[in-house]
Amino acid sequence: MSEFAQQQLIAAINQVMPFGKYRGRKLLTLPEPYLVWFHRQGFPEGKLGEQLALVYEIKLNGLEGQFQPLLTER
Repeated sequence: MSEFAQQQLIAAINQVMPFGKYRGRKLLTLPEPYLVWFHRQGFPEGKLGEQLALVYEIKLNGLEGQFQPLLTER
C-alpha cells in the first residue's frame, strides 16, 4: 500500500461524522447497521461518501479491530 493510500485510510477512519444521529463520532466507530443503511440507500456524494463506503467495507470484512489502533484522539 502506498504512503498516500495509507494516509487516506487513516483519514477515513478518523473522519468525524458531520450530520445525523451519530454526528461527532469517528466513522470507524459508527454502528455497522448504520453503514449498511447507507449502503442500501446510497452513500453521500464526494469525499465523505467514499470514506463511509471504505469504512463499510472494513466492517463488512471484519477488519475493524485491526484499524482500532489507528484511531487518533479528537
